[in-house]
This record gives sequence, C-alpha cells and structure tokens, in this order.
Amino acid sequence: MELLTINNVWMMICTALVFFMHLGFSLLEIGLTRQKNTINILFKNIFIITIGLLLYAVVGFNLMYPGDFNGFLGFAGFGLDSPLTTDGTLNLAYNEGYTYWTDFLFQGMFAATAATIVSGAVAERVKIGPFMIFVILYVGIIYPIAGSWKWGGGFLQQLETPFYDFAGSTLVHSVGGWAALVAVCLLGARIGKFKDGKIQAIPGHNIPLATAGVLILWLGWFGFNGGSVLSADPGLTSLTLVTTSLAAASGGVIASLVAAIKFKNLDLTMFLNGILGGLVGITAGADQMSPTDAIIIGAVAGAIIVFAVSFIDRLKLDDPVGAIAVHLVCGIWGTLAVGVFGNLAGGPQFLSQLIGVTSYALICIFSSFVILFILKKTVGIRVSEIEEIEGLDAHEHGMDAYPDFRLNEH
Repeated sequence: MELLTINNVWMMICTALVFFMHLGFSLLEIGLTRQKNTINILFKNIFIITIGLLLYAVVGFNLMYPGDFNGFLGFAGFGLDSPLTTDGTLNLAYNEGYTYWTDFLFQGMFAATAATIVSGAVAERVKIGPFMIFVILYVGIIYPIAGSWKWGGGFLQQLETPFYDFAGSTLVHSVGGWAALVAVCLLGARIGKFKDGKIQAIPGHNIPLATAGVLILWLGWFGFNGGSVLSADPGLTSLTLVTTSLAAASGGVIASLVAAIKFKNLDLTMFLNGILGGLVGITAGADQMSPTDAIIIGAVAGAIIVFAVSFIDRLKLDDPVGAIAVHLVCGIWGTLAVGVFGNLAGGPQFLSQLIGVTSYALICIFSSFVILFILKKTVGIRVSEIEEIEGLDAHEHGMDAYPDFRLNEH
C-alpha cells in the first residue's frame, strides 16, 4: 500500500507537469507569431486540452487500451470503467504503480499534445472551425488507434523484437508532426512568406514569451519522460531525468553553434528549437541511454533542426514555429536512435524501429490528409486574404490580446 501511494503520487506530479506543458506550447506559439493572432492561438490551445480530455474519457482511453484485440483495432467500450470493487472500495489490483484514474489522466495529457503540435504549424491562416473538427477526429480517434499499436499491446509490440518508444518520440511527436506536415501542404504559406522565390522572415512578436515557453516545456518534459517510467523507481526516474536534461542542453548548444556558422548570427529561436529537438530526440529511449548517449542524441537533433528548418523553407512550406522540424524530423531521429544507442542497440531493434516509424507515417499521413482534404473541399480550411492581413483575433474572435498596446503591422 505504501509503495502504491508513493508511485501514484509521483505519477500525479508528472501528470501535472505534462499539463503544464500546454502553457509552454501556448507561450511558444504566440511568441513566435504576430500579435494580431494571439487570441486565436490561445483559443486553439485551450480547446485542444479541454476537448482532448473529454474525448479521451469518452472513447480514446478504451481505443488505446482495449485489452485483448487483433493488434490493429480494438475498443473496450464507451466511457471510463469504475475502478471500484463490488464492496465499493478502491481496486488496488489495477496496477502496482498507479491507480486507474491516474493512468487515464496521465495518458489523456499525452493525447492532447499531438494536436498542439499541429496548432503551431498552421498558425496565422487556418480557420478555427475546421481546425476544431480536425482536432476532434484526430485526437478522438486517430491518435488512440495509433497508440494502441504499441502502448496498447498491438502489432508493433508483438513483433519478434518489439518496437520501442519509451515516452513518445513517434507515438506523440511524430503523430503530431506528420499531421502538421500534411496540414501545411494543404494550407499553403502565409501571405508575404515567399516573395519572388525568396524566403521572407516573419518575426514573432514576443521572443521573451517564446523563451519562457521553451523553459516551461523543458520542465514539463520531466513529467513527460519521468512519468513514463510508470513508477517512482529511484534508479530509472533519476536516469531518465538526467538523459532528458543532457539531450536538451546539447541540442540547444549545437543548434546555436551550427546556426551561427550557417547564418553568421547568434539566433535565439534556433537555440530554443534546438533544446526542443533534443528533448524530442531523447524521448523514445530516455530510460535506455547513458549520459554520453543522451548528449550525442541531443547534439545530432540540434544540428538536424537547423538544416531541417532551412530545407522546409526551401520547399516553400510555411511552418511559423518550426514544429515539423522539431517534432517530426527529430521524432524520427530519436526513434531510430534507440536501435543505434543504449541497451536496445542492434540490427533487429533498428529494423523494428524502422517498421514503427513507417507504420505511423502511413496512418498519420493518410488519416490527416483525408480529414483535411474533405474539410478543404467542403467548408474550406483557410481564412480569406483580408482576414489574414488584418488578423484572426479581430475576425475570428472579435478581441484584441493587447488592447492598450498596438504595434504597426503589415
């Protein structure tokens, strides 16, 4: 009983930290975009966490953890089951590490994160209504089905050498990243991003807020990765927090150095995204890596960020916050790194990691394209030119985030 209490308290603390990450995402996104779209971005992020939890309670949890199923699709029924025994007392046999309720809430926080990744990539030009419909379908149905393939005991867990994703480099970050890539392709670039074939920078309106957002996300990652130990085991939780921090630090440092060499300036936004890239990269194997492995994985992620952001720009894809480079590209890297470094390194494991990455690419690209393409052809997914120029806050919400302080924007 005492061990259960200790484990459960740790899991609840980690749940709170993952919840706190949604503030970090919100601040990062509004900081890296223009002030005239601040309310719109905040509204989307608040909608994601609220509707995400409700959907996860109604269908998502039992889609993701259906019990015995064929490995591809299962459903344990609508709503949450009572974790009580027949005499009305709490059923402590659910799990030695945490209670049923804690399990639901911790996993529910993860579910909402995937859609938050998409929110940043489509910022400043997506219609709020169609975006909300997309979130409902993607978080409510697609994410839990995809998650069941590994964390629910599905076919990727049943491979001879099981696919490994400790805390979601692929299951959370790439799931959001693939959808972000599809959405950006279907939406098109913001007005003024590309002129005469040249890339034009559209600066964010509040870099201090973006910096605060990244530091909050780093803190929240202690719950994201630390909670994925699924207990308060002192050895594993301590190692996981160390590898998480070292990867973040090396990712930021290397991204800033590579950006300085490539662009001849000390770019804070690259520094920030390098930290996030390191965090995403270590997430798949944070419990398996040595400190040295973590530093290498983070460093590679940091370098990847700089080149991925530039490559995405050259493809004429407009991602205002770098979500595709951070969550998709570094998510893939981190997942494959499990087969190269740490306790699970080796050919069979690398092949399983490749199968996992490919499987999630297929379901995410297909499902997000179908949802967004139908929305595009029916109700439309992009605001009008005048709405985009004047700002989504005024047209979609009738509000101003800074009514007493305006900047001249074009």
